[in-house]
Amino acid sequence: MIKLLLLLFSGLKFGKLLASGGSMLISVAVYAWIYGWRYAVGFVTLLFVHEMGHYLAARHKGLNVGAPTFIPFVGAWIELKDLPHDAQTEAYVGLGGPLLGTVGAVLVYFAARNWHVDWLLAVAYSGFFLNLFNLIPLSPFDGGRITAVLSPRIWFLGVPMLVALFLWRPSPMLILIAIMAWPQLWKAWKYRSDSPEAQSYYAVPAAVKWEYGSYYLALAGFLAVMTHDVHEMLTNALPH
Repeated sequence: MIKLLLLLFSGLKFGKLLASGGSMLISVAVYAWIYGWRYAVGFVTLLFVHEMGHYLAARHKGLNVGAPTFIPFVGAWIELKDLPHDAQTEAYVGLGGPLLGTVGAVLVYFAARNWHVDWLLAVAYSGFFLNLFNLIPLSPFDGGRITAVLSPRIWFLGVPMLVALFLWRPSPMLILIAIMAWPQLWKAWKYRSDSPEAQSYYAVPAAVKWEYGSYYLALAGFLAVMTHDVHEMLTNALPH
């Protein structure tokens, strides 16, 4: 009986990994149909690297976490089976994705420049933009998880950014994100510094707030510069 249970359990874990890998392959196939297989593989790989940043950060904090799931034109995410115990842990896990994702994009960027390959440069641009986009200081973005260590009220700074992005590039996905963000904004509106939640979950030392605030600004600044510069390189590389 014990052997049977172990077999069923291992099969369940294998099934989850198979589902994760299957969703990844589906994403590659969809992107390949539109953009070509080389770009698709590169882009989905950078998505995977981003999610592995969250995965490794969560595991480092002792949280139980599932394999990543991919949905074309939506992105990817990992399932946190254990919720963070405090805002500092949430910020740590939130920062892991953009940080490792940026490292991956930088490696692709250097490969593109060394080998003079434009499609790799396009993959690097997507990586930089993806991680910068995720730093919008509004939950459910990674930026919202990171800046919550300062105060949930910072999420209101993400609203004009999301609106400006929608006016620049209208997308149903942005509308969906806005709908998902609304409950979090309502939570931020009702947030009070003397509430039990503020005295427990958001009780973070000032030094930690400065630390994560510095990480956030430095990473966002670097990604903004790289996104702009690589976009200019791609524009100049296109035939006129």
